Amino acid sequence: MMILCSGSPRRKSLLESIGVKFETYRPEVDEAYNPPETPAEYCLRLARKKCEAGALKYPDDVIISADTIVVIDGKILGKPSDREEAVRMLASLSGREHTVITGLAVYSGGIIHSEAVNTLVKFRPLTKAEIISYVNTGESDDKAGGYAIQGKGSLLIDGIRGDYYNVMGLPLCTLYAILRAENINLL
Repeated sequence: MMILCSGSPRRKSLLESIGVKFETYRPEVDEAYNPPETPAEYCLRLARKKCEAGALKYPDDVIISADTIVVIDGKILGKPSDREEAVRMLASLSGREHTVITGLAVYSGGIIHSEAVNTLVKFRPLTKAEIISYVNTGESDDKAGGYAIQGKGSLLIDGIRGDYYNVMGLPLCTLYAILRAENINLL
């Protein structure tokens, strides 16, 4: 059995879209940032901690966990605490390129495999009215960086370089490569 250690509806939807049968488990993990770790080290650490918690509960299963952040100017943008913070985040991304990093961890056969995946996302210049209108849709709630690439947030984006699914929170191609290396074929 596969276990997705995440409460993210987007990760769940992505796994379902490729036909994976799985159960979900949402471990409680301290998500505090520990300087001087890099943003990639931070999200890898969180993904591994979630994976380790899943492996303790389900030691005979395949565990998948991930953690996604947005980084601009070396600053980590997590999930906005409220709509005002979402407005500030989106204003900082307006007309600029930023990096979306997902730490991905997979437990199989007693070993955790992990990798950080980066995708560059460029926002078009946004007006204050557009930002407020977007935030008022509620789509920015509970999203790293305050946006969702797969929804109305797609209207904010000028282009990407890298894995689209990574921006949604689960780099499917990298996940498949890790699973395939463990002789788990999803095709």
